[in-house]
Amino acid sequence: MIPDYQSLMRPVLVCAAAGETRIGDAVEDLAEKLGLTPEERAELLPSGKQSRFANRVNWAKAYLAKAGLVENTRRGYFRITPRGQAALADPAATINNAYLDQFKEFQDFKAKVNEADGGTAATSPAQASASFSAPASTETPDEALRKAHSAITGALAADLLDRVRNAPPAFFEKLIVELLLAMGYGGTSEEAGRALGQSGDDGVDGVIDQDPLGVDQIFVQAKRYADGHNIGAGAIRDFYGALSLKKAHKGIFVTTSAFSQPAIDTARGLGSRIVLIDGLQLSRLMIRYNVGCRDEDVLHLKKVDEDFFEG
Repeated sequence: MIPDYQSLMRPVLVCAAAGETRIGDAVEDLAEKLGLTPEERAELLPSGKQSRFANRVNWAKAYLAKAGLVENTRRGYFRITPRGQAALADPAATINNAYLDQFKEFQDFKAKVNEADGGTAATSPAQASASFSAPASTETPDEALRKAHSAITGALAADLLDRVRNAPPAFFEKLIVELLLAMGYGGTSEEAGRALGQSGDDGVDGVIDQDPLGVDQIFVQAKRYADGHNIGAGAIRDFYGALSLKKAHKGIFVTTSAFSQPAIDTARGLGSRIVLIDGLQLSRLMIRYNVGCRDEDVLHLKKVDEDFFEG
C-alpha cells in the first residue's frame, strides 16, 4: 500500500539528513526501503504525468519546506535544516501537518493559502489554522481535488442516465447517432449518421457511414431499458441476424441498462464485430464528448516554471 503524504514526512526527513538530496533519488530510495511493489511504483495519477508515490513524496517535502524542516538548495535538490534535525532527534514525534503547525512559517503559509483562495487574511495563527483546508491524511491537495471532480462527474453521469431513460425512444436513437459522430465515427460529415426509425429497419435503429459513399457502414441497435432490465444473449443473436441480412460486419449495441454475462460471451463469439455499450459506459462517453452536457467551469492546475527562472 502506498503511504499517504503525511506518513512520508519522517522518511523524507531521514533521506535529507544524509546530505543534499535529489528528490528523484529520494523517491527511488524510499520506494525501496518501504518495500513498494512494482505495481505500486508504476501507479500513475489520473493525469498520467507522475507516479502517485512520487507525487506524495513531493508533497511531503513541500510541506516540510514550508515549515522550515528542509530547505531547497537548487532545482530538484533539498537538505535538512537544524529544525528538521531536531524533529528527527525526537523519536516520539509524529511528524505530520499537526506537528508542522507549531511553526510560524507553516502558519504563515496556511494564511497565504486562505487569502489566495479568496478568503480574508488571518489575523492570528488560530484563525489561520481554523480556516486552512488541509487535505485528509490520505490525500494530497491535488488528490483531494481529483476526488471531488470524480464525485461531481459521477453525479452528472447518474443524472444523464436518468434523463436518457426517461426520453422518448426516437430521441434515444438520435442521441446514440450524435454521440458516435461526436466520437469521430463517420468523419466530419453531419449527414454521415442517421436514425432509421421504427419501421422497415430490420432490427437496426441507426447507421453510420464510414466513407462518403456509405460503402463501409456501422449499424446501431439501441435499447432504452430501466435499470435491472438487462440485455440477454437472445437480443445479441437477433442483432447479429439483422447485421447478416444487411451483409454488415460491424455493429454497436447500446443500452441504458446492462448486458448479462451470456450476452457478453455471445457478442465475443460471433463472426461480426459487435461492440457493447452499457448504461454506465454510455453516460461516461456522453460526458467525455460533451453530448447532452456542457462545460460549467474550468480549473487550471499550475506550477512554477523552473526554466523561466533559470533562463
